This record gives sequence, C-alpha cells and structure tokens, in this order.
Amino acid sequence: MEFLKIRLLVLAFLLPGLKNYAQDWDLLGNAFTLSYQYEKSGDYLKAIYELKKVYDENSYEINLRLGWLNYSAGLFEESMANYQRAISLMPYSEEARFGMAYPASGAGKWDKVIEQYNEILKNSPGNTVAMYRLGLIYYGRKDYNSAHKYFKKVVDMYPFDYDGVVMLAWTNFQMGKTREAKVLFNKALLNKPNDVSAKEGLSYLK
Repeated sequence: MEFLKIRLLVLAFLLPGLKNYAQDWDLLGNAFTLSYQYEKSGDYLKAIYELKKVYDENSYEINLRLGWLNYSAGLFEESMANYQRAISLMPYSEEARFGMAYPASGAGKWDKVIEQYNEILKNSPGNTVAMYRLGLIYYGRKDYNSAHKYFKKVVDMYPFDYDGVVMLAWTNFQMGKTREAKVLFNKALLNKPNDVSAKEGLSYLK
C-alpha cells in the first residue's frame, strides 16, 4: 500500500512536466513546419523568424536549421555562427561541418572550409566527399600535388567514378604526367561517352 502511495505521488509530480514537454515538442514541430513552408516559397527571413521564436541555444537541430536558412538568405556570418554552435553541441557531426563549408566558402573563408573537411576526415578517413572537395580547392589553388593526393584516394576507392577520375586526369595533366592523364581521360569516357571535359583533355595530348 505504501509503495502504491509513493508511485501515485511520483506521477503527480511528473504528469504536469510531461504535459509541458509534449507542448514544447508541439511548438517546436510547428515552428519547423512553418520554416519549411516559408523556405519552399523562398521567404527565408520568415522561415528564420519562425525558428527564432522558439530558439534554444542548446538545441542542435534549431542551430543546424538556422545555419542552412541564414546561408540560403545570404547571411553568411549568422549562418557560420549557427553552424559553429551546432558543432560545439555535437563535435562529431559531419552534417554540421559540411554545412559550415557553405557559408564559409560564400564568405571566401577557404581556410575555414579546409578546416571543416580535415576535421571530417579525422573522424571518417574514408569520406570521399570531403576528399573530393579538398581536391577541388587545391586544384583551384594550383597546388596540384595536394589535389592529386585527394583525388587519388577517391579513385582508389571508386575507380569508375566519373568525377574523381576526370579530376585526377586533369591533375595529372597539370603535373605533366601525360601518360597517366591519357589513360584516365579515356576511362572517364567509358563512364560518360562524348564527355566534353575528357575529350578536351585528350585533345591536348595528341
């Protein structure tokens, strides 16, 4: 009998809290729903406003979503702040670091972009998306040795992937490795017959 009284007493304390908890989830769910609706119509500021009404600095999901919406609205600094908060809450989150790369690149902060991809590779050494994007950055900087390192890893894991193969071909071409470049351009054409980029590369090797 005493045990039953204790259980009833505990429930009396818990039930109001559970009700408020459910109400909080309803408010949060409604805010996210409205943010998606406004985003779909291209009204990013209203989408941001709906989430700011329920903002909680300790919510990973709100910060991640605001990071994307602020980026979409062209508010790169605000976006980076939200993504950074999300990363601080979930340090191993790859989605938050990939997200951070968008506003950082939009703001021209390429070293910050590189930092995010390197952090991803620390946790996931086989992440080919991060490798490929690092390869593109270094290729754009004409640091072909670094670009080659990342594209080579991508192609080692995905030997018939067009994007990796064609970029490794171009990188080899830039490094003067014409034999390797020719083989890779031809392999790219096996994946995408009549591909303009691969055909252009081969035209330089005749």
